[in-house]
Amino acid sequence: MRIVTFATLVVANAAEVTNHPVLDYRSMNRLHRWLCKSDYWKTTLADEILPWALKGIDLGENVLEVGPGPGLTTDILRQEVPRMTSIEIDPRLARSLKQRLDGTNVTVVEGDATRMPFQDGSFTSAVSFTMLHHVPSAALQDRLIREVFRVLRPGAAFVGTDSIWSRMFQLMHLFDTMVVVDPESFGARLEGVGFVDVAIRRSERSFKFRARHP
Repeated sequence: MRIVTFATLVVANAAEVTNHPVLDYRSMNRLHRWLCKSDYWKTTLADEILPWALKGIDLGENVLEVGPGPGLTTDILRQEVPRMTSIEIDPRLARSLKQRLDGTNVTVVEGDATRMPFQDGSFTSAVSFTMLHHVPSAALQDRLIREVFRVLRPGAAFVGTDSIWSRMFQLMHLFDTMVVVDPESFGARLEGVGFVDVAIRRSERSFKFRARHP
C-alpha cells in the first residue's frame, strides 16, 4: 500500500482551521471536512485504502457502515453490495447523505453508533474507515465495538482502518476530537467483546483490522 501523506494539502488549507471554534465530537474542523470531501481523498479510498482493507472479505448482502461522514466510502461500497445501512452521528452530514442517496440501495440513519437502533444480528458485515479516532474516549470506542458485535450475524466480518499518530495527523485534527487507537492493543479489545479470528496489520501511518462474529 502506498503511504498517504497530507503535507501539501495541510499547508495549502491551514488558514481555514486557525479561526475555527472548538467543536464537539460530532464535527470536524474546516480543513478536515474539506479533505474528507476532496477528490484526492476519494481517489485514495478507491485506489488504496478500500482494496487494502477489504481484500478477501465477503461483505454479504446487508452491510453496516459506521461513520460514513460525507459518504465517499459509501459511494464506492454501495456499488459492490445489494444493500447498505450507514449510521452517522453528525446531523448535517446525515441529512446531506440521506438526501443525496435517496432512492438508492443505501439507508442513512442519523444516530449514535454506541447505541444503535438496530435489532440483534441484523447485518452480514460491518465496516468503519478512519473513523474510530473521532469517538471521544476509549470507553466509548469499546461501547461502539460491542454494539457492532451485537448487530452482526454469526460469521459476519467487522473490517476497517484507522490512523496512527503523527505530527501531521495531529495538525489535521486541530480543534477536532482525536482519540488515537493503538493497533498493538486493538486486537485484544476486539477479542474482549467476543470477536474471533482477529487480525491487525499496520503500515507507517495507518492500520487495518478484521475480525469475525463467531
